[in-house]
Amino acid sequence: MASLSSLYYISFLALAIVALYVSPAVSTSRRALAHRDKLGNGFRVTLKHVDSGKNLTKWERIQRGIKRGNHRLQRLNAMVLASTSDSAEVGAPIVAGNGEFLMDLSIGTPPDSYSAIVDTGSDLIWTQCKPCTQCFSQSTPIFDPKKSSTFSKLSCSSDLCAALQQSACGDGCEYLYTYGDYSSTQGVMGTETFTFGKASVPNIGFGCGEDNEGDGFSQGAGLVGLGRGPLSLVSQLKEPKFSYCLTSIDENQKGTLLMGSIASVNKSLGAIKTTPLIHNPAQPSFYYLSLQGISVGGTRLPIKKSTFALEDDGTGGLIIDSGTTITYLEESAFDVVKKEFTSQMKLSVDNSGSTGLDLCFNLPSGSTQVDVPKLVFHFEGADLDLPGENYMIADSSSGLICLAMGSSSGMSIFGNVQQQNMLILHDLKKETVSFLQTECHKL
Repeated sequence: MASLSSLYYISFLALAIVALYVSPAVSTSRRALAHRDKLGNGFRVTLKHVDSGKNLTKWERIQRGIKRGNHRLQRLNAMVLASTSDSAEVGAPIVAGNGEFLMDLSIGTPPDSYSAIVDTGSDLIWTQCKPCTQCFSQSTPIFDPKKSSTFSKLSCSSDLCAALQQSACGDGCEYLYTYGDYSSTQGVMGTETFTFGKASVPNIGFGCGEDNEGDGFSQGAGLVGLGRGPLSLVSQLKEPKFSYCLTSIDENQKGTLLMGSIASVNKSLGAIKTTPLIHNPAQPSFYYLSLQGISVGGTRLPIKKSTFALEDDGTGGLIIDSGTTITYLEESAFDVVKKEFTSQMKLSVDNSGSTGLDLCFNLPSGSTQVDVPKLVFHFEGADLDLPGENYMIADSSSGLICLAMGSSSGMSIFGNVQQQNMLILHDLKKETVSFLQTECHKL
């Protein structure tokens, strides 16, 4: 019998999505922010899930996210393989693209408002621009740089142009990005004033996309890259740090993104867990973390420390990613986690494969509470004890409760379900990521 300290209790109501009564370790509000509402060299914006407002259940949102996440995992692995290949073939660079969250912003003077996908797995900031040789449908007017008094084309000799993986010097610095699923954006690089909430930031380098193909961006009118490379928004700010707080996937409340100086967290409010970032020369934009082990129900699993190690050729490792829904673990490690959950859950395994998740259990008939073992990720210097709702998802209408994780044959990914209701700070200067459990809808 597992001890109470190694279990969480999950309660549920008949014919309803499970309600998980697991109190976070720290209940915080706006006090979690060290510099609330100071603009300074930073700003705050709200984040909206791409499936919000669609009258979907939590279960349906998870399944849609898993489908997108599987495609994203394939693209991320393709990026790594392409960067480590010995092939002499030269082609357009493949980047992750897509994402699970949208932010509202404005571009130009006078400002034009639009929504863009937020992506911690890529760097380039871009939006569709006139004249458009090929553009996908968007809900807001396409940006016309000729109508903005602050737009200028980026010089071919600029540092940002040099940072592009593939560029040409024609009518200014020209770029091409492909996203591995036949989606792409092509156009000219420029600088412009971007407005985020009440903060206007001049001279942000971005791609003015005149030929944009594919349906991967139909949720927004472009993309804001938050990766570690020089083209990303966070790298272009004077203070290279940002934090985000994602609400539960079944809620319609919006999350928060904080950029620059206001991204710091209040150290007086509970346990802040901090772990160093790892640099991968083959994929310098990704946020790699050192995962050293996993515990289930108080049992440290027999997973070799090298399982999540970043290899010399740039393969392997684990990244933290806001654009992937569930966590994916290297296959051998996931098999150990799956075996341990199967042993400790004491419920029959569902083998129907109807959910899209690798491990599901049949809920006991008539029960209103289920014990689930605790799950701890042991990052270097930070033991992250996850709330039950961050890894177990139940649906009483189907009578199933599932582990929100899957297996990967390449890199591992710490997904956004595992990150929900945590304020997560990325500090590019200190090269660290910090976690503070909080109630994100109250920030």
